[in-house]
Amino acid sequence: MSSSSTTSSAAGQGGGTTTIITAIHPDIIQSHILNRLDGPTLASTTCASPQLLSLCNDDCLWKDICNSTWPSTTDPRVRDAISAFPSAHRSFYSDAFPALRHHQFRRETHQRRLPDTVKLISAVDIYYEDKLIYSKVLVTETLSAWFLNTPFRLELLDPKETVPTPLKPDDRTLMARAEERLRVSWILIDPDKRRAVNLASRKAVEVRRHWLTDDIQVRYATVMGDGGGGLVQCAVVVTCGGKEDGGEVRVREVSMYVEEMEGKIVGGKESVEILGAAMEGQRRRSDGEKETEIYEMFLRVKAGCRERKQRREKGLDMVCISAGILIFFAIWIFFMWR
Repeated sequence: MSSSSTTSSAAGQGGGTTTIITAIHPDIIQSHILNRLDGPTLASTTCASPQLLSLCNDDCLWKDICNSTWPSTTDPRVRDAISAFPSAHRSFYSDAFPALRHHQFRRETHQRRLPDTVKLISAVDIYYEDKLIYSKVLVTETLSAWFLNTPFRLELLDPKETVPTPLKPDDRTLMARAEERLRVSWILIDPDKRRAVNLASRKAVEVRRHWLTDDIQVRYATVMGDGGGGLVQCAVVVTCGGKEDGGEVRVREVSMYVEEMEGKIVGGKESVEILGAAMEGQRRRSDGEKETEIYEMFLRVKAGCRERKQRREKGLDMVCISAGILIFFAIWIFFMWR
């Protein structure tokens, strides 16, 4: 029996027959099989045979997966940007779905490419227990002097805008539930370079109370190189708060910024460079535990930098005090012996 035959004897006592995949009409494969697969499974299916590779490359399949995974991709601005990608929605999915692998890069090799980044598109989706509660698209112009010379920080919500959540303020496990059930996707797209990257970690890497407002801050962070041998964290921070009268907890602020090890927010010019390198960097399979481990490593490095800075400042203070004392005694001796 040839490999292209439509049936073959089934093994086992049943004595039935089974149909091989290559004998099924392509329309049936696409409409009844491939459109039921998720992104990772569909990507794996492309390796099964040349026929499946051709069928799995259908952009309609990947468009449906992208739209269901990230509802913000249905926005016309995002849709137009994705259409220019080398393989449209398949290229976009391969950029945005895997987690960003920690990497370093040489800043000098990217300096000449900065003017190419005219704007950045943010496609943001917020979920609670895998149910979408908010979706929005931001477009950020990156060539203005104000943007390039000020700290890079994007705010998703308008000043008076809030987003309701199923969380309750009187829940004793509020912080744990927020950490476990809230999820954010912040995909940054460069439409000119036709690249994208999901900057939010798959799971929250930290949750804590704000020291002043007592709001809950849930952090989704990705650690990457700064181009100079150091590290930065690209942080997506969701701030939630509610009243103590039993009302609902609402998302009050969602921000994204790049922070260096000394705790300062990186400026627009440097951030565009770092994020551009991240878009071209390697990807890896999403792993919440690994992301948390890398973030904790970043915190340890950050604490070490802070301690060294404090020692340097303390040393400089001692030098200044000693110099002041010496000058005082020198002046005092000078007037005593006049």
